[in-house]
Parts: sequence; C-alpha cells; structure tokens
Amino acid sequence: MKIFRGIKIGGLQHKIFNLMLFSMIFLIAAFVAVNLYQQKNLSGVVQEASTEQQDSIASVSEQTMDAVLESTMTKTTALQAYIAGDLFGDVRTAVETLQAYATDIFAKESFYSAHAFYPPKRENDGVPSVQFQYEEGVDPYASKSLGLVANMSEVMLAMFTNSDKLSSCFIATADGTILFVDDRAGEYFDEDGSVFHFPVRSRPWYKNVSEAGRLIFTGLELDAFTNIPGIVCAAPVYKDGELVAVVGADLFLTSIREYVQASTTDGSFLCVISDRGQVLFSPREEGAFRPMLSVSAPDLRMGRNTELASFVTEALKARTGLTEINVDGTDYYLCGAPIDTIGWAVISAVEKNVTRQPADAMLANYESINDKALNTFTEGTKNSMRTFVILTAALLLLSAAAALILAGRIVNPVEKMTKRINEIAGTDEVFEMDKTYRTNDEIEVLAQSFESLTKKTRDYIGQITEITAEKERIGTELALANQIQADMLPNIYPAFPDRPEFDVYASMDPAKEVGGDFYDFFLIDDDHLCTLIADVSGKGVPAALFMMASKIILANFANLGKSPAEVLKATNDAICSNNREDMFVTVWLGILEISTGKLTASNAGHEYPTVMHPDGRFELFKDRHGFVIGGMSGMDYTDYEFLLEPGSKVFVYTDGVPEAMDAERNQFGTDRMLEALNGDTSAAPEDLLKNVRAAVDAFVKDAEQFDDLTMLALEYKGPRK
Repeated sequence: MKIFRGIKIGGLQHKIFNLMLFSMIFLIAAFVAVNLYQQKNLSGVVQEASTEQQDSIASVSEQTMDAVLESTMTKTTALQAYIAGDLFGDVRTAVETLQAYATDIFAKESFYSAHAFYPPKRENDGVPSVQFQYEEGVDPYASKSLGLVANMSEVMLAMFTNSDKLSSCFIATADGTILFVDDRAGEYFDEDGSVFHFPVRSRPWYKNVSEAGRLIFTGLELDAFTNIPGIVCAAPVYKDGELVAVVGADLFLTSIREYVQASTTDGSFLCVISDRGQVLFSPREEGAFRPMLSVSAPDLRMGRNTELASFVTEALKARTGLTEINVDGTDYYLCGAPIDTIGWAVISAVEKNVTRQPADAMLANYESINDKALNTFTEGTKNSMRTFVILTAALLLLSAAAALILAGRIVNPVEKMTKRINEIAGTDEVFEMDKTYRTNDEIEVLAQSFESLTKKTRDYIGQITEITAEKERIGTELALANQIQADMLPNIYPAFPDRPEFDVYASMDPAKEVGGDFYDFFLIDDDHLCTLIADVSGKGVPAALFMMASKIILANFANLGKSPAEVLKATNDAICSNNREDMFVTVWLGILEISTGKLTASNAGHEYPTVMHPDGRFELFKDRHGFVIGGMSGMDYTDYEFLLEPGSKVFVYTDGVPEAMDAERNQFGTDRMLEALNGDTSAAPEDLLKNVRAAVDAFVKDAEQFDDLTMLALEYKGPRK
C-alpha cells in the first residue's frame, strides 16, 4: 500500500472513501463488509492469542503446581512420619529401660528381697498406681517371680507418671502373673466386684515376644478391657537362656486416629499403613484406604492394584517422591514416608483434579472476560453501522469526511492492538493501555480487558516465584544452622599439638540438616583430659538445640573438677529441672589422668566403649550403664576405672554406627565395627575413624542415613619423658 496525503491507497480508508463518493448503496455495503471483515479478523486474532495465553497459563500453572505440590507433600509427609517415629521411639526407649532393669534384677536375684504387691483397688481409679493380675488357676502369692519384679514398682510408676505417651507399662512373668502401672483401676472389676482374671501368656504380645526373642511392636489391636485401639511394645527378659518375663508398654492411638480423621480437606487426606501393608488410620469409609483391624484388613502390597501395591511396598522402606496412581477409579497424587522406629508408613493423598482447580478457574475467568469483550465490541460495531447508514443519506459530503476519520479511528487502534497481542502471545509481558486505545468505545473496553487479564496472569506467576524463593530461604537457613552446629564442636586437628602424651580425633555426620549427636574433649588442667560423646533423643532442629544446651552444661560441671559420675548427676539434675519436652541424652564421659594413664569414666545409658591395650585387639568394654540424662531427676551414677598403658586406645561412638542399615534394613552391628577397628590396630585415631566410616559406607551403599553418626578415638602414648 502507498500513502497519499494521509490516505492509504488500496487500504480500508481508501475503499470507504470511494464508496461514500460514488454511491450510498455501495458505501453502506462496503462499510458493512469492512466491519464484518474486521470483526472476523479481530475475532480470529483474539481467539488465536487467547488460545496461546490459555496454553501458556495451563503449562506454567501445571509445572509450578506440580513442583510446589511435590516439595510440600513430601516434606509434610516426612514430618508426620518423623513425629510418629519420635512417639514410638520414646516408647521403645522406655521398654528397653524396663528390659535392662528386669534383666539385672533376675541376674542378681539373691540381692533382692520380695517387694510388696497389691491387686487393683476401685479407689485408685484415675490415679497412677501399681497393681497386679493373674491367670485363672494361678496363685499369685505362690509365684516365685512376682515379689521379685515388684522391686521395679517405683521405677515403673515414675516412668508412667513422667510420660504423656504411655497408657500403661508392665512386666509379665512366665508363671502367669503380671505387674502393671496405669490409672484405670476401675476397669478391672466385674459386676460382683471381683477382679478379672487376665490371660497373661495368651496375649498376642506375649506370644509374639516368645517367638521372636526380641523387642516387638504388635499390630493394631483392641485393648482387653477398654476396647480402645492401640499397640503394645514388648521385650523379653532372659535368665540363663530361659524366658522368665516380658516387659512392655501400651500406647493408645486415639489421638493419632482423631488427627488422621481430621486430615481430609478438599480431596486430600492422610493415612497410616502398618508393616503388614494394612490401613490402620484413614478418614476414608470405603475403598482401598478404608481402615480395618489387623485380623481382617487386607495387605495392600498383595492387592490387584499393582501400582498401589508397589508404592506401599516402597513407602514402608524409604521416602517416596510424588507418584500418580489411580485408586478406586480416582486419580491421586501420593507420597509416603516410613516411620523408622516401628516399620509403619505415613501416606499423603490428594485428588489430581483438586490440584488443577486454580488453573481451571483462571482459564474460565479468562474465557469469560474475552467473550464479554468480543460481544461488547460486536454489538457496538452493529450500532455504529446503523447510525452511519441513516446519517449518510442526508450528509453525503460530510459523511465522506467522517468516514475517513471513523475508518482511521477504528482501523488504527485495532491494527496496533492486533500487532501488540501477537508480540506478547506466549510470554509473561503485560498488555498496557496506550493513548491510541483511548477511544471511549468498545475498542477501549477490549484493551482494558486485555490489560487486566495479563496483569492478573503476571501476578499469579509472581506469587509462585515468591513461594519458590521462600523455600530456598528456608534451605539456606538450615545450611547455616548446620555450619553453626559444626563450629560448636572441636574441629581443629591436631587438637593439642604441644601434648605428645596423647592423640585424640572425633567426627560427627548428622542424618538431617542438623543433628542431635555431639562430642567434646578439653583439658581440665595440665594433667587431666576430659572426653565425652552423647546422643540426644530425636533428630533435627529440636535435638540440635537440646544438644547445645547439654554440651555447655556438661563442660561447665567437668571444669569444676568433679568426677565423671558427679558431672553426670549434676547435669541430669540441671536438665530435669526444666525439661518440659521430656527429651533426654545418653552420655559416656571419661577423664584421663595424663601422667599415669588412669581413665575414670561413667556411662549414662550410652553405647559400650571399645578398648585396645598394647599388642591387643579392640574389644567391647561392657561397663555398667546409668539412667539417661534428663529421664528422671535424682539419679546416681557410678565411676569405673581402668589403666591405659602406652599404646592403648579407646574408641567411643553413638548408636548411628552399629544401627546403620542397608537397603534390606540389615544393621551394621558391633561385630562389623570391631572388625573394621581391628583391621589396622596401629592406625592413628583419625585413621581409625576413617576405617570405620569406610566400612559403614561399604555396608549401607545407597541406603539413606537415618541416624546421626558420631565417633571419637583416643590414643594414650605415655607420660611426658
């Protein structure tokens, strides 16, 4: 096209001008044709741009929603599993404590006299109390074991009173009696006021422990007296290879069931799967996720839905990513995480169509705005055409000039708008109002609609970007917390370059961003070196905070010149005075007299140390354990001593070493640890730790580290010459 004095020769303006001059009929026909053509052209452009915008919105929204959903669901599911695991871990620790105490009592039976024991009393209902029951046909007062295990009454009562997780704790003897602590004494009487007999050796937990010969968790069962769903953690007690008793604790799961029931919102919910693949807790009342008692619940791992079976199997072993599975005719996004302490798993589910609702709503709103703008434009064009036909009959000459102005006013903004829409199609740029579109008619309305729609699209993308940035900020803060924790521990080696009498080296590798294990070593004075290693209950940020407080308190009391047992007792009293979270820490603490090689140590529920004397091999030193720090105030601890000759070495560690697991959940164990240590007994402390870590890594391979792994080695080289 050519432009002559502002008129496009061959363009729309030229056609309108010629038609107005030669014939009113032809002018009207041409004007109608131009409007129809322009409307069709604009509609096509708008439709094309709308389709591209819709595809862009749907694509960006779907990708962003999937990324956010995967990150949020996996972390939330892992957190739920961690919380449940911490609950069951506390119960396991309580039962292991009772097991150790009972084993010691039976091993030293001659040192104990019979302790008083009493049947349930109605007036004790609602009050924590120690009581006994027995099987039908058993005379409890003729029992050889009941009076002996009654010596555990005070410990069991204190354990139950100080725990908000246990519904009871007990010890059942092999002759059919049971001593237990709870606050439900009124449940054990029949209508005649007689105490119910209790089939001790017929209960599932007793049978399971007898068969397994180790600590076990039962499946979901109904309580014998209250019919409340719960599980039992139980462990065997042996004397001379014979089962003499079973200790355990009941855990009612009412709170977990209520929490899971309340988790269903807008197509999403939580469920808990047992180690047998059975649904224990779920808000669903029908379908594959319906909860049932363990005696009748199906194993999802063996179901016809192979995708669901494979997913449940994987979730019981390790954390899963976001997985799309069709269950009962509905597409779900699922992710799972194992509860390590009990072997169960937590599964989060959300219906796929729910995750698409924000994008669908935006697209629907977009289509509504677009249709409204097109309808307004079309109606306005028709009205303008009718007005033009009427005025043309009377004012031919003026209409010709008006046609030129009107054509320019219509064509120019539309052409510019069309060009701009094509430029920003498929991008996140905003369509902005221009003075060209300020026509005070349907074109301006259409332009305003495009501006509003593109702004809302960009704001939506900005919100998603902001959420992503917040995730990165949290990750950065956790990394900084990890660095701060590492700086709290001695990490400069050699630690004492001017002291040739000994060499010490330690390391700590947390399982999560921050850990609960810690170690420390420092000179109390010129002739005394203090070394310690500890393991805080739980993991993550709470354990790290508790670890820092425990480390400072232990170091402060050790520097006062106290013996190891006195340091542990003072630390336990200090922590118990303000321990509302009921956290605890196991500690091994040793003080080396450098001039003589005498090592004085005390153990608060920690792993056995390993000792190697000159020309010998590393062996476990099975010292006597005291109670964990923070578990109960007023506890006493015992010192023990042994002499380190020049060339002797001591290796201490946390349970993350022997309990490291491979993909099949086999534990590394102390035998493999000793084998790694004895592979090179002449190695320096640093190399000893590297040898053990290499052995652990070779054993676990690609399996995820589930616990902190901390080690410390001390070599005594002899007094200064």
